[in-house]
Amino acid sequence: MSYQDIFTAEVATRVREGAYLYDVRETDEYVQGHIPGAISLPLSQLAGRENEIQTPAIIVCLSGGRSAQAARHLAAQGKQDVMNLNGGTMGWISEGREVTQGPHP
Repeated sequence: MSYQDIFTAEVATRVREGAYLYDVRETDEYVQGHIPGAISLPLSQLAGRENEIQTPAIIVCLSGGRSAQAARHLAAQGKQDVMNLNGGTMGWISEGREVTQGPHP
């Protein structure tokens, strides 16, 4: 099992097509600024909560490291159609894209 790396320019299309966006940073990082619509599920809480991940799933963190780790874990658990956002939230912000602050509604 494996996952696919995607880039920020692909996120909107993937979400329109039904992908879910999961942010695996810790809660304090998430509330400081996240991609609009991203669901907070910290990497530290992922083990045992894999069944909460709906697919297709885009996994995001700050720069792409933790999300790649989470995507690898999910793929190893049998999840299919898992994507890692290359460059993460930093890449998203550096391209001038919108971020939302505060907790997920």
